[in-house]
Amino acid sequence: MTLSVDIRHRLGAFSLDTAFTTDGGVTALFGRSGSGKTSIIRIIAGLTKPDHGRVTLDGAVLADADARVFVPRHRRRFGYVFQEARLFPHLSVRQNLNYGRWFAPKSERGESFDGVVDLLGIAALLDRRPAKLSGGEKQRVAIGRALLSSPRLLLMDEPLAALDEARKAEILPYLERLRDETKVPIIYVSHSIAEVARLANRVVVLRDGKVEAMGPAVEIFSQLSGPQATDRREAGVLLEGRVEHIDRQHRLTIVALKAAKLFVPGEAAGVGKAVRVHIPARDVMLATARPEGLSALNILEGRVIAIGTAADGTVEVKIDCGGDKVLARITQFSTERLGLRIGLPVHAVIKTVALES
Repeated sequence: MTLSVDIRHRLGAFSLDTAFTTDGGVTALFGRSGSGKTSIIRIIAGLTKPDHGRVTLDGAVLADADARVFVPRHRRRFGYVFQEARLFPHLSVRQNLNYGRWFAPKSERGESFDGVVDLLGIAALLDRRPAKLSGGEKQRVAIGRALLSSPRLLLMDEPLAALDEARKAEILPYLERLRDETKVPIIYVSHSIAEVARLANRVVVLRDGKVEAMGPAVEIFSQLSGPQATDRREAGVLLEGRVEHIDRQHRLTIVALKAAKLFVPGEAAGVGKAVRVHIPARDVMLATARPEGLSALNILEGRVIAIGTAADGTVEVKIDCGGDKVLARITQFSTERLGLRIGLPVHAVIKTVALES
């Protein structure tokens, strides 16, 4: 599946001038609120007609302003999951799911009803009404309804934004299963690095209606002073590794990186599984000698490869740890006191609790 978007559109004083192409998997539209994410996904869905430009899917034109082509949304066969679940309150979960299936032509129905129910863990909810569901359960049903319409493309517009942290933690593993176990390409809108780090294969970073950067998630979130600066609390890097061992006694997962190992709290993944770990820059300390007597389990050896000043006056230091790049945010005073410079050997001390796989 290849989706190509090249559009220009004005919404009052705000202008979109955006072009990107994506080839399946999960593509995240990422940026601050007001950067144009939802406006773009509405144009892709057929809810808004662009002033100029084209949108194509596998070469088929969905919108072409110059040629005056605009395929209506019901003929695009896209699934759409909003911030709010938007379930029919008078129907049971089973009936809400079957409503989605009604839109899929019998000859093109993909996921089975039972398969979707199992994928999203909603078997126990089938006879309930939406009023009896939690926020996370409602979103899982909304995703199931969209999947049962056998969409060519699934559009997810901040699907976790209305949920508290506990409900987000509940639903994220199901979104990972959706990514890994179905072949439905997904456009995922979010301003949360934690969500995008866990889910996205590719990221399109938006700022003021324009594409600021695009590429694989690991590359995008490893740039010094890069687009992760949209949220200073979440800024950091994304590392790829593989689960080497699970310490069930201490409930720790050992992740093998290129040249080091990380101790990650929890037992979320099986041995041998490929994982990504987000390390916030604010939770990385630097030392010029290997520290002793610390509670932190993760101390990585490396060399300074970049130093940059952030907008708030702090300093971002990038360290190459045997091929894995780690970002630390420290004060200017600490930078001077340690005598940090390009090429200097250092130790990156990472709080175990700061890691998310």
